[in-house]
Amino acid sequence: MEHSNIVIIGGGVIGLAIAAELAINNEGVFVFEKNKMIGMETSSHNSGVIHSGIHYPKGSLKARLSIEGNTMIYELCKRHHIPFKKLGKLTVANNENEIIELERLMKNGEDNNVEGLKFLDRDAIKSLEPEIDAQRAIYSPSTGIVEPFDLINLFYRQTVNNKAEIVTGTEVSSIRQIDSEYELSGLSSGEPFTIRSKTVINCAGLHSDKVAAMAGLDIDKLGYRIQLCKGDYFRINGSKPVRMLVYPVPSFPGLGIHLTPDISGAVKMGPNAYYVDSIDYMVESNKNEFMDSVRRFMPSIDKYDISPDMSGVRPQLKKDKNGFRDFIISHEADKGLFGFINLIGIESPGLTSSPAIGKYVSEMYETEVKSES
Repeated sequence: MEHSNIVIIGGGVIGLAIAAELAINNEGVFVFEKNKMIGMETSSHNSGVIHSGIHYPKGSLKARLSIEGNTMIYELCKRHHIPFKKLGKLTVANNENEIIELERLMKNGEDNNVEGLKFLDRDAIKSLEPEIDAQRAIYSPSTGIVEPFDLINLFYRQTVNNKAEIVTGTEVSSIRQIDSEYELSGLSSGEPFTIRSKTVINCAGLHSDKVAAMAGLDIDKLGYRIQLCKGDYFRINGSKPVRMLVYPVPSFPGLGIHLTPDISGAVKMGPNAYYVDSIDYMVESNKNEFMDSVRRFMPSIDKYDISPDMSGVRPQLKKDKNGFRDFIISHEADKGLFGFINLIGIESPGLTSSPAIGKYVSEMYETEVKSES
């Protein structure tokens, strides 16, 4: 039977970011990815926004890791010649209730020490984005965009260069705790496999709750069960109406349909958010609903032609009474699973947070697992 030091389940941007960090100082690091290629699910089915951190409560992992990740991603892009655009973002409001929410967001951003935030009035908004019609807006200059696969491939190269092994087409179906190790079984390229590992890191994204359950955790009692939340995107064809990102104030269960220029300069509308029972990437939404939503802050949308672009599915946890749920990043030693680290509910701002999550989990492993074993 094969043995390893660390098995990371999931070869998306989070699993690879963690692997790249852990492999610097540790041997025997494996990444198991069930798909034939890395990053094929949530990691690549998103708009590639580099978030500023204004949306998340002070002290939360989402706030801390997105703000840290924002700086880290720009530094990584510069160092490794990865294309990015630091476009800035407007979050807009058009009635009294939305302005109250905008003020809350501003305070939240200031509490999180997000730099450069400004309140803008209608004239200032028009000077930046002539097509946008809003009473007030928050301008956040640190928001930007990156092509997700460029980040995924960077972490892949770093992982491989640091002598870790990435094994695609490999799905874990059973996890048993045996003495001080974990026995993982499943199929790899259609053939049965079994391997033992001292440490298991669950980065399975949309399937992370199922992996946690395999290890014997009660995912309902712990609040670990994932809801599949789908979002569709439409592309605005022809001339480009905006140069920067434009968001409405947040609306449950997402951040609202927004406008995002991509690396090529094309502008996406989306995503919306709706719950589904299975994973697929077909655009199901009605384009008129998208047009109606965007028309609230860009009345000229009617003159543009739009077409279906892409869809994504995010691993969303059930929200608390305030409509928020933080990332779960937990070493489960207190539940009898020493060396088993769960990452569950890593939705937005997961891409932004990915390098910071890699560092955070690596430090958790070094201080809570390696030093104690």
